[in-house]
Amino acid sequence: MFDFFVPTKLLFGPGKLSELHSQELPGKKAMVVISDGKSARASGALDRTVSELKKAGADCAVFDKVMANPLRSTVMDGAAFARENGCDFIVALGGGSVMDAAKAMAAMATNDGDIWDYMCGGTGGAKTLKNKPLPVVCITTTAGTGSEADQWGVITNDETNEKIGFGGYDFLFPVLSVVDPELMTTVPPKYTAYQGFDALFHSTECYISAAHNPMGDMLALTAIENIGKYLARAVNNGNDLEAREAVAFANTLSGMVMTVSCCTSEHSMEHAMSAYHQQLPHGAGLIMISKEYYSHFVNKHCCDNRFIAMAKALGKTDADKPEDFITALTDLQTACGVDGLKMSDYGIRTDELDSLAKNARDTMGGLFGADPSPMTHEECVAIYEKSYR
Repeated sequence: MFDFFVPTKLLFGPGKLSELHSQELPGKKAMVVISDGKSARASGALDRTVSELKKAGADCAVFDKVMANPLRSTVMDGAAFARENGCDFIVALGGGSVMDAAKAMAAMATNDGDIWDYMCGGTGGAKTLKNKPLPVVCITTTAGTGSEADQWGVITNDETNEKIGFGGYDFLFPVLSVVDPELMTTVPPKYTAYQGFDALFHSTECYISAAHNPMGDMLALTAIENIGKYLARAVNNGNDLEAREAVAFANTLSGMVMTVSCCTSEHSMEHAMSAYHQQLPHGAGLIMISKEYYSHFVNKHCCDNRFIAMAKALGKTDADKPEDFITALTDLQTACGVDGLKMSDYGIRTDELDSLAKNARDTMGGLFGADPSPMTHEECVAIYEKSYR
């Protein structure tokens, strides 16, 4: 039993950005949201996007202040920028952080108060949005979060060290998304890996989640298969367009999975890590805890057949026991060169692991409810401890 609703029009494939001008846009003036780095300008993606928008008859104003793990304050600055510049829709050009922030900016451009008034979790006010947000167009330049295909974003409050999912409203789905693998060829190898594993874990979590269902299973297993077959290739040769396209496909499917199923506490646990350590890439944090996290549930024997199915999807075709998933996961991390990541390299200390476990449950406790078997606070701390290096 499931409800499936993904109303986003999707343009997928190499060269698809060049078709943007032929699409029906949702407004006349776009706020183009990009990161605070140089990649969108250096790669030419920004100039191409602006050119396409102008061909379609839309004016543009560029907001270039989104950082990794986007902050509450940046969302509010972006919303004010949209109003001040008379923008009637938003174009998110970038990775997951840009797309997540753009959705929140779109909401706050048309609603009163602060974004944190509308967050459900932690110190959030849990208010309901009264007004429809500005329409959002997503042009993804990475393959990691699936944000181009869902109605969610993740925002950090650096004043309270809380990183919480925002959204869930049908009107926060992008109206149009462009997934052009050619835009991803310049992503450096390590970030290709971090993002690819984020996409992988969206699907693995949803597949073992208590909310799993036939539609989600189909999407998740297909995503896992594509990551298993193509991610290492994309990491080792960024210009391998076949691999880039397959990983991008897996990523978009992983976004769709999250609309019909639900992630588990792995994401809550990593959000706590990067909420306190802003420079930790989300995908890297997930990789750091992943083997011990999944081993916890393998040892519980709560969904053995699902772990075997995921091991086979990752490429271990002779899998016949749940532990084989850990082997396949380890092999993929080694092939992608991310098996040596250390929490300590990002300033995480052993004496804060208990606090991280508490933060994970306080801010995004709902995901713990989707775990395939209940996880105690002590078990959560133990996963961090076993993962620590």
